[in-house]
Amino acid sequence: MIDQVIDELKNYDGKQVKIMEVCGTHTSSIFKNGIRSMISPKIQLISGPGCPVCVTPSAYIDKLTEYSRKENHCVLTFGDMMKVKGSKMTLTEAKAAGGRVKILYSPLMAIAEAEQNREIQYIFAAVGFETTVPVYALLLEEIRQKKLKNLKLMTSLKTIVPALSFICENEKNIDGFLSPGHVSVITGSIAYRELAARYRKPFVIAGFEGEHILAAIYEIMTQIKKQRFEVKNMYASAVTEKGNQKAAAFIKEYFEAADGFWRGIGVIEGSALKLKEEYGAFDAGSAEEELLEDMPIGCKCTEVILGRINPSDCPLFKTACNPLHAVGPCMVSPEGSCGIWYQNS
Repeated sequence: MIDQVIDELKNYDGKQVKIMEVCGTHTSSIFKNGIRSMISPKIQLISGPGCPVCVTPSAYIDKLTEYSRKENHCVLTFGDMMKVKGSKMTLTEAKAAGGRVKILYSPLMAIAEAEQNREIQYIFAAVGFETTVPVYALLLEEIRQKKLKNLKLMTSLKTIVPALSFICENEKNIDGFLSPGHVSVITGSIAYRELAARYRKPFVIAGFEGEHILAAIYEIMTQIKKQRFEVKNMYASAVTEKGNQKAAAFIKEYFEAADGFWRGIGVIEGSALKLKEEYGAFDAGSAEEELLEDMPIGCKCTEVILGRINPSDCPLFKTACNPLHAVGPCMVSPEGSCGIWYQNS
């Protein structure tokens, strides 16, 4: 079966088709499995906005660096946030200048930090999509139960469906979407139904093995050929129609939808999750007051995130911009398109 799929995709000779893979794990798997070599050059695979670190506003980084230098304060974060530039500096640079920043490998490690050092006010950098939000909700539950006064969250939480709606509205030349696997576990396949109907584009959910992705591309091409625009779940082992309803309910307990600022894109309506007002005591000041033009000069991360170009089309790629000296946020994170392309091209 897979040989037939490859044969048909390899020999496709119709109009140019552009398919966006939204998830960075899919981008990595496409490289790892050499999928571009198995399909026609008339089928173009492009990356989308599936890296939360890459779209975190510079104003958010600025607030974290300010907290790190404040007396009796310490910022807790995952490692991939350390090299993301704010308007002035990165968290790595803030730490080198005397700021207090500590890398954690799990949000729940923050509880132990706060319990052991009651005199320190900890600020946890809560960044991510729907996949990680349930863990932040669990962290909040623990903070409440333990009555910790010295641990707060600074959130920059995004939801993927409003971003895909924005792309469909503004980037008309994308023909179909390889929907994110991990996010879909939480949201369910139903999340893409309205998008498929409104914008008349296929949304196909796939796992991360090479043959899963090839089968999903084949499904997208079949739908385009037959002028069928549907949601197809090809990752049924992990994704259900309604998603993880328990996790969704947990998210809803602590967070509510809000407009969100995406670095390099701007405000996308309803694309953020913010702490509910009744939990404001646990918020370190997450409101995004500053809406800055916050991509460095010459950086093409915006065009990459929106699927307009591939990372290799950026003039800074592999020259001025590399993982050791990342100009733009897409090169910083291992989930970022530019970082993945750098490691694999």
